[in-house]
Amino acid sequence: MAMRALAVLAAVLLVGAFALATVLPPDLSLGQALSMLDRTLVGRLQALERAYLPGWVWTQITVSLLIRPAWLMPACLGVICGGAAATLASGGGTQRSRRRS
Repeated sequence: MAMRALAVLAAVLLVGAFALATVLPPDLSLGQALSMLDRTLVGRLQALERAYLPGWVWTQITVSLLIRPAWLMPACLGVICGGAAATLASGGGTQRSRRRS
């Protein structure tokens, strides 16, 4: 069940990443795309992170993600979900070697 859900999620994320890469300008960053959706979203995200997380999370992780292309985040998550689905699919059938006595 989890394998199938991860495979479907991977397909949706990869198709979404391809759609974003096709429709949006190639140099549009994730931060700019989020600002196009809601002008205050990035500011609210920063305030939320600073209230509940250490300051280095904003500067080291979030800012580095916001400057990447908008299609990169769903593509990376799609590849991770696809790998997890493939791992779950192949991990169930392990057998022990049988020794002759």
